[in-house]
Amino acid sequence: MPGRTASSTARTRRTTSTKNLRNSSPVTEVPDEGPDSSLRRAVCTAFADSQKSTAAHRKTCIALRKLQESCCYEVSSSKKKQTEEFDADDFNREVIRCILRILPVKKAEPVGDRVVRFLGTFLNEASQKDNEILQQDADDDALPETPTSVLTTQILSTLLPLLQAKDKTIRFRATQITSHLINSLDTLDDTMFQQLRFRLLKRIHDKEAPVRLQAVYGLGRLAAEVEDEEDEDSDSDDEVGAGVLAKLLNILQNDPAAEVRRNLLLNLPLTKDVLPYLLERARDADSTTRRALYGHLLPGLGDFRHLSLTHREKLLRWGLRDRDEAVRKATAKLFCERWIEDCAALPAAQTSEEGEQDKDGKKVPVASLDALLELLERIDVVNSGIDGGIALVAMYEFWKGRSDYVDYVSFPDNFWEDLSPELAFVARTFNDFCRTAGPEDYFGPRPLIEMAEEKLPEVTKFGFLLEREIKNLIDAAMLAATEEEDADVEEDLHHREFVVEQMLQMALTFDYSDEVGRRKMYALMRNSLALPDLPEEVTRLAVEVLRLVCGEDNKGERDFCGVVLEAIAEVHDTIMGEDDGTDADSTEDSFHSATSQPDEDDTIVVAQRKAKRAKKELDPQAEADKAVREIMVNMKCLHIAMCMLQNVQCDIEENVHLVTMLNTLVVPAVRSQEAPVRERGLMCLGLCCLLGKNLAQENLTVFLHCFAKGAPALQATALQIITDILVTHPTLLSDPAASDDSESEAKGTQKLITKAYKKSLGSNDGNVQSTGAIALSKAMLSRLITDTDLLKQLVVTYFDPDSANNPQFRQSLSYFLPVYCHSNAENAIRMAEITCSIISRLHTLRETYLEDAEVEEDAGNGDMVKMNLIGQMLLDWTDPRKIVGFAESANVVDAAAGAAQTHYIVAENVLERLVTSQPHKDEKKVLFSMLNKLHLPANGADPERVKTVLELCAEAVETKVSPTITDKNYLTKIQNNLIKIMHDYATEERGGGGAEETVLETTEVDDEGETTVHVVHGAEDEEEEDLDSDVTQLQQDMKDATIGATTVGFTTGIPDAEGTRIEMEDSEMMDVDD
Repeated sequence: MPGRTASSTARTRRTTSTKNLRNSSPVTEVPDEGPDSSLRRAVCTAFADSQKSTAAHRKTCIALRKLQESCCYEVSSSKKKQTEEFDADDFNREVIRCILRILPVKKAEPVGDRVVRFLGTFLNEASQKDNEILQQDADDDALPETPTSVLTTQILSTLLPLLQAKDKTIRFRATQITSHLINSLDTLDDTMFQQLRFRLLKRIHDKEAPVRLQAVYGLGRLAAEVEDEEDEDSDSDDEVGAGVLAKLLNILQNDPAAEVRRNLLLNLPLTKDVLPYLLERARDADSTTRRALYGHLLPGLGDFRHLSLTHREKLLRWGLRDRDEAVRKATAKLFCERWIEDCAALPAAQTSEEGEQDKDGKKVPVASLDALLELLERIDVVNSGIDGGIALVAMYEFWKGRSDYVDYVSFPDNFWEDLSPELAFVARTFNDFCRTAGPEDYFGPRPLIEMAEEKLPEVTKFGFLLEREIKNLIDAAMLAATEEEDADVEEDLHHREFVVEQMLQMALTFDYSDEVGRRKMYALMRNSLALPDLPEEVTRLAVEVLRLVCGEDNKGERDFCGVVLEAIAEVHDTIMGEDDGTDADSTEDSFHSATSQPDEDDTIVVAQRKAKRAKKELDPQAEADKAVREIMVNMKCLHIAMCMLQNVQCDIEENVHLVTMLNTLVVPAVRSQEAPVRERGLMCLGLCCLLGKNLAQENLTVFLHCFAKGAPALQATALQIITDILVTHPTLLSDPAASDDSESEAKGTQKLITKAYKKSLGSNDGNVQSTGAIALSKAMLSRLITDTDLLKQLVVTYFDPDSANNPQFRQSLSYFLPVYCHSNAENAIRMAEITCSIISRLHTLRETYLEDAEVEEDAGNGDMVKMNLIGQMLLDWTDPRKIVGFAESANVVDAAAGAAQTHYIVAENVLERLVTSQPHKDEKKVLFSMLNKLHLPANGADPERVKTVLELCAEAVETKVSPTITDKNYLTKIQNNLIKIMHDYATEERGGGGAEETVLETTEVDDEGETTVHVVHGAEDEEEEDLDSDVTQLQQDMKDATIGATTVGFTTGIPDAEGTRIEMEDSEMMDVDD
């Protein structure tokens, strides 16, 4: 019987241990709340009813108010017997007792919110009734003390200590009740006001976002009050001295919780000092907060004209270009409805007497052209209405959202008599909307194209109108040249230029099938280009209109080039003729030469001419003026030539006009000593190279030389030209039909180009660096540059903290790197091969960054991305599931050649790094975290690569490179699943399985360290059981055998169809070449 005795002893010991454990647990002491009473039951019933539904709150408030009156005021004799034993303190005590029961209710429970709402409603109504009762006795200079005010003070005094409770639920409910009471009541005691401010200011820094949300909700009401001086007890807390409003504005800018920022946005007072902080939320990271600004705050702000011009422009630009569609719609609605009605308020009030009203009795807004013009003026359409400006987007949304204005606006003759910038912009945007909008953008009775043809003038009439405006522009330009530093003249010139630009933009959309109108526009554009005072933007648009008028065929292109070259020659003669033909000395010299005596010695005449020429050359002012004039004429002619080259597509060698321009204008400009002329000439030469491969091949070294020796601006231009040439003529780097000499020359050129790209990425100039990144992105996406070292440098520079102050560089690469890897399997493999070296390089870079004494203090500012995040980004870029063309489905193994082996390559490189090197512990931690995220699809790599990874994994397990048990488990699980994949290969080689065997198998290690294996089988159940047993046996054998230099061999217990066993020797597993 000893066994029974021992068992009984064990049970007795366990029972005693459990009893001692229970005895050691703390016992919650329930405080004495006094005997039960009818008042307690009535108050509890009211609070119980309040949590069921908000619909019965008013009825419950009336019942609870009757209880309060019966306890605080004298009642009739019939009810006195029932309530005579209870007073105001008893009622307050029971209410507070019920409030304390709300505090443990979690945030997710709606009953707690209902009770809080009921409490605020009750105290508000009870306070109003108390004031009515005591109104005749109340002193005007002091607030009377009422039963409800006493109850409110006791409730807040009870909750104030609980605002700092350890339990987050208690803190949340206490802060919620306090803030709700502050916003529900009209008056507060001064002492309580200071205590609330002190306590709530501490809660705005609470670690729980819901607590901070409720704290700022209560402080938002206090912020509107006049702030008192520092509290006497504030010496113990440094933050209390600061104003409530200043701290709330700081929370508005820096709180990580979007709901906290949104609550402040909607509850802070709308003052002049606070408004700029509120408008900043238009760039908030949370889309709901941005939508709250555009959908709620700004429509209720009042007249938008009180905002500054900068704020109006920024709000429109940020809202209409927001990534969230709801924000864009809210901004468009704000512009189309609220802002236009602010401008139309006075005209609408004047015309509303005859007026239309909608079903709700509201006045229907009346379309007004004057209001529209004022709106455009308020957003500075002259500056925001250029190409790419936000006014174009705003007006498109306006025409789309206000179909009444589309039907209302018209363009009679008096409309064009004195065009202002706003009128011209209305006509231009109306024309663009009618010609580009879809049927879903307008629901009117007539098609938009038909409406545009009817309302706008025909081409011939439009040509005369445009001719008049161009003449006004030239007159204004000549006046501005004579009247220096006259602001009004400069503004008028700017307005005239904007009007002509808008009309030329309209001309680009017209149909020139009418021969009369086409000839008018043809002559007008030809004559306009010959004007030397025509601004550059107007010149560009005039060239585009002329190209459209000449026709799209080859004949029209040759005609276009001839006309433009004639204009260039005329501009050159006009400007330089002012120096040669109107010179007084030249005129006098010619006169004396013509009237000299016939018998005068020729040498004397020649000597006189030389003396005058020498005198003229010695005049420094004349020489300076002539040099400036030469620069001006070259810049003007080169600009016209550049605009022409941007609108032609023919081969440059087949167009005699282009060859002439190249030899007489472009080449001398490239050789010029003046930097602006040389840079513009280089751009023209680059455009010419795009039209001819031979010319590009001859001048590619010129652009490389300009990049190597030029200034930063010239370097950026040269990089753009080189990349455009390579994309247009890709055979310059690799031509399959080229000879050996040409091929060697192409390799040399490619080496120089690669060197230029590397130099641009390491440039100290931000513009050159960002231009180099964008240019290299184009070349790599076009598969013109496949250098892995260059790709590695690109990625390392992307994460380098020195590039943090170059947002254009990082933004361009943020788009390029994932697109580059996911668009092509070869690109992803290329990235996978350098992943491990990138991690090693960046770790060294981060160590250097943190060792710097000046940077170490700011190491947490986020300039250097954390290594774990870098590893996850690299894995995401090389994820085979995201590569275009990869199909991990049944019977599709090589949908994208090599796409499935990217993470096998990463695993091989990471394991090799862990086994053959001694990385730093931080780097090793990153590498193991990457192994945990690998996705290894079945049949994703060839057996040799899988075997290599398996050997490295086994060696890593043997050498104990894993610093923790978790990392060791990762290696073991990956190793076992790689063995299973090898088993599938072995089965397939023996002829087993086939289509009925394993179709799809994926090895992926989850976050928790568990390896998930997805297997889809098509065989019978018996075959599945055999396969499971084989895998189990194989894993058991693997535990007893180690693949490495000291391993003799191991045997896999995998029976084939005849019951034999296949022995795999160590030499076979280790010999990768076999």
